[in-house]
Amino acid sequence: MGRLSLYPKGIKKNVVNGHISLYLAITETGELPLGWEVNASFKLFVFDQIRDEYLTVQDAGGGAMRRFNDINSKWGFAKFLPLDTFNDASQGYLVNNCCVFGAEVFVHERSVKRQCLSFIKEPDNSTLTWKIERFSTLNEEYYFSQEFTVGDSNWLFIVFPKGDSFVKKKAISVWFCPCNCDLSEPNVFAKYKLRIRDQIKGKHKEKITEYWFPSSDGWRHSEFLLLKDLNNASKGFLVNDTVIVEAEIIKMSKLK
Repeated sequence: MGRLSLYPKGIKKNVVNGHISLYLAITETGELPLGWEVNASFKLFVFDQIRDEYLTVQDAGGGAMRRFNDINSKWGFAKFLPLDTFNDASQGYLVNNCCVFGAEVFVHERSVKRQCLSFIKEPDNSTLTWKIERFSTLNEEYYFSQEFTVGDSNWLFIVFPKGDSFVKKKAISVWFCPCNCDLSEPNVFAKYKLRIRDQIKGKHKEKITEYWFPSSDGWRHSEFLLLKDLNNASKGFLVNDTVIVEAEIIKMSKLK
């Protein structure tokens, strides 16, 4: 059985503000056999009651196949629709205090394959450091770091100096993810500490998270550090026009 899970003010664990979150979830998982899984691609939509049409949201590339199982029984979008758009009467999504959400689901036949999962705690070379120099001269929307190798996985940072599309000119955004990750299913797990270093007092800006990659957008830390704090010389985040971004991988695994 499946259902839609709607979070009118955003899904709390991702601290998403100003957006509706919408997920497709498998229910009654306790009654399913051990090792159950469902492979499906899907589209989620909200109905425009004025124009009699749907706003459809799906993964880039036409909707990748997602694997639902005990590890991850729901998939969807933390930032499905901005709240101000939803509440705007002229948009037609909320009429007479009524709204309509839905899903179009395609279930794929399961292909049997063996997989091996092993966890590595505190892997070698687990602290990845990217020193970004001449920070004030960065004019592009975002920048990629070099690739870092930890075990048999490669990782990279993506930094938005003036914030990604959700926090423009408000905060520096830091994304951290494995390279060449299979988009069809979550196959890389990591628990890691992401930080921007305080180069004066050592009071770093840090966040700890654990995540299966890929998924919707939990690895995208849009509001990582407010620009007013970054530019405050006494806080030590920007010293000699240099910002230091680090990730410390505490535990990781990879399905094979």
